[in-house]
Parts: sequence; C-alpha cells; structure tokens
Amino acid sequence: MASRLLYVMDPMCSWCWGFAPVVEALAEQAAAHGVPMHLVAGGLRRDQVAIDAAARVRYLGYWQAVNASTGQFFDFERGLPEGMVYDTEPACRALVTARQLDAESAWPLARRIQQAFYTEGADVTQGAQLAQLAQDAGIPRIEFAEAFDSLAMREATAADFTWVQDLGIAGFPTLLAERDGQLALLTNGYQPLEVLAPLLARWLERGAHA
Repeated sequence: MASRLLYVMDPMCSWCWGFAPVVEALAEQAAAHGVPMHLVAGGLRRDQVAIDAAARVRYLGYWQAVNASTGQFFDFERGLPEGMVYDTEPACRALVTARQLDAESAWPLARRIQQAFYTEGADVTQGAQLAQLAQDAGIPRIEFAEAFDSLAMREATAADFTWVQDLGIAGFPTLLAERDGQLALLTNGYQPLEVLAPLLARWLERGAHA
C-alpha cells in the first residue's frame, strides 16, 4: 500500500519557514510508520521588479507576523535587500533539482535555503548562491549546477506549479497525506504541531488497519 506525505511549499514563503519545525516533526512521525515525505514546489511569486523601500516594509511586515505566531527567527536587518527581485522560481527549481539528483537531500536543501534567506540575508534567487547551498546539503556543486540550468529541470518545476494550481492549492504551507492515490488534506496554512500530530496519527492508524 503506497503512502506518503506531500508537502507543498516554497522556500521563500515566510509561513513555510515558520512551519519548518512542525513539518519536520510530522515527517519524523510519518517515517516511524514507513511513510516518506515528498516535497512539491509551490511557486509563490514570479515578480520581475526589484524590491524597493515600500515593498521591503510590506514584506517585513509579513515576516514579523510569522515571527510573532511561530517564534521562528528572522534577520529583519539584513533580510530582503533593496534591489533583490522576489522571484521564487529559482529556489523552487533548486528543490526539484535536488529531488531528481538525490531525493534524500531535498528537505535538507529546503531548510538550508530557508535558513540562508530568512536568517542570513542571502539572495537565494541567484544560481551561484543556490549551488553553494546545495553543496552545503551534500549535493556535488557542479552536478547540481548543470542540472539546475537544464531545460528538463525548468520543465519539471513548471510541472510542479501546474499540479499545485490544478489541485486548487492557493496558499502555503499545504500538507497532504496520500494513500493509494487518494489525497487527504492535513492543513492548508500554518497550524501548530499539537493540532496536526493527532490528525496525522489518526490517518496513519487508519492505514495500519486498512
């Protein structure tokens, strides 16, 4: 019986950063029952305009709300430098590339991209920066860079975005549980672990008795 968690996220979505410790705990809970987690790239923004002072204030307001709700750390001083183009496709493509090259490294890379973006002031829209982060996550830099720049990875990333849109998922994080092709929604949006762990436990228990 094929079962897995599907985590629909974007590394440059602040609520996904807030949700990171929660989903990591849920992934461990599922793994204890032999259920793996599969990352799906959501595609939050395709902005092509550089961040100006007004946009930076607006985005940092979102970060402050996530920090207040989840306790996750943000570097408000260095984050979102003016001039950065807030296009999340490259970071999403990095996840898809990692998934293709070494599925076990996809989540460590997602966490590393989030950490760099939210706590280190890094511009994770840049291919060279993403290649360095991939290397940090254990993926050979040259192998990653070649795959990341390929048409195949661009198409695979676009396919993730289309799948998410076709399913009607409008917000991230979204966590789905899949069993034999049937999807169950665990959450659309941030929820604390104490709310979601019992939901996942019931879903896992039903699978054990199916």
